[in-house]
Amino acid sequence: MTHRIVIVGGGAGGLELATCLGKTLGKRGQAKIILVDANMTHIWKPLLHEVAAGSLNSTEDELNYVAQAKWNNFEFHLGRMCGLDRANKRIRLAASNNPDGHPLLPERDIVYDTLVMAVGSTSNDFGTPGASEHCIFLDARKQADRFRRQLLTHYLRAQQASEDHSNQVRIAIVGAGATGVELAAELHHASYELAAYGLDRIQPEDLQITLIEAGPRVLQALPERISQSAHATLKKLGTTVMTSTAVKEVTADGLHTKDGQFIPAHLMVWAAGIRAPAFLKELDGLESNRIDQLVVRPTLQTTRDDDIFAFGDCAACPQPDSDGRNVPPRAQAAHQQAALLVKSLKLRLKGKPLPEYRYRDYGSLISLSRFSAVGNLMGNLTGSVTLEGWLARKFYVSLYRKHQMALYGGLRTALMMLGGHFRRSTEPRLKLH
Repeated sequence: MTHRIVIVGGGAGGLELATCLGKTLGKRGQAKIILVDANMTHIWKPLLHEVAAGSLNSTEDELNYVAQAKWNNFEFHLGRMCGLDRANKRIRLAASNNPDGHPLLPERDIVYDTLVMAVGSTSNDFGTPGASEHCIFLDARKQADRFRRQLLTHYLRAQQASEDHSNQVRIAIVGAGATGVELAAELHHASYELAAYGLDRIQPEDLQITLIEAGPRVLQALPERISQSAHATLKKLGTTVMTSTAVKEVTADGLHTKDGQFIPAHLMVWAAGIRAPAFLKELDGLESNRIDQLVVRPTLQTTRDDDIFAFGDCAACPQPDSDGRNVPPRAQAAHQQAALLVKSLKLRLKGKPLPEYRYRDYGSLISLSRFSAVGNLMGNLTGSVTLEGWLARKFYVSLYRKHQMALYGGLRTALMMLGGHFRRSTEPRLKLH
């Protein structure tokens, strides 16, 4: 019987893994590759801040799982995993409905021989009262689209309001990591574009953005020089940056901080911290940590079941010689682990030992929209090289192209780049609906 490899989660890592295995093991009939995801389409998660600001049209840049499966010799199953039966090697998918509420698919099981969990992560509100009710989280395309629609609503209402109506829009962003910083910069860019398209009752200076960070500086994961450069750019754009400020409570009209301040806001985004999906906690006896990540060995196999692998943000993978620290939840780690698992799963079918994963930090790049980009690149020969401005922006864009290359190949990626160039000359620079 053909070996069944089931991959749960169609994010960057899971989709790259399914595509590579489909083009090799699936095409040769050596294994049946099945990808499971709760959505029909994929968009690269680091681009969600651009979707939220309207700079990226998600309907044009999304990938359809059904088509990708057909082109790359794997199966796609629509559904959200809700249970696991390790004894019988089955996963349970919950029943799903159409957007109009009518039943679409029943609850069902999928059998596996090898299971790979790649379900990513969600924002961690740390139990802050009111955060889940009043903040928007940028974990998925639907949430980014929701923020964009609400932002446009404020602009359209202001355009029809009387002259004495207050046209200010206040946006509060909790968390000054990559998502929070990039979103703040992208929203400033959107404010200029919206005014240029005639929605000018709200001028760029009327868009008041407050970035709140509990730590001592923005972009704490990056070197201090890069953090200072990003901070300076944000202040120049008009962003109010509050560091060493923790949020105590979120209400419908703003944020209350632990030091007694109140930050009024019309729109609030929570971009602080991550945790794995809650259903992973104690999933049929698998070991998980305090943020619900599945604990894995360096081979990326779970500690209590050799037939189940986990990688990316949903996995707690140890880093050798790092004082007990795990691999950081970054896109480059998921990409590296997916590449390793392509080799590992082929070796596993042959009964050979599996290689161990070692994280390699190639640096980080942060986009500040059209205004700038900052980051550092790391290599064996060059060490750490700090980049800013135009060159950093080019390297940042190349990360997305690398992801596209893994999914589409060189020719199709080149054609998509060419098509995007022509679209930019014939379509609005922002999604205005």
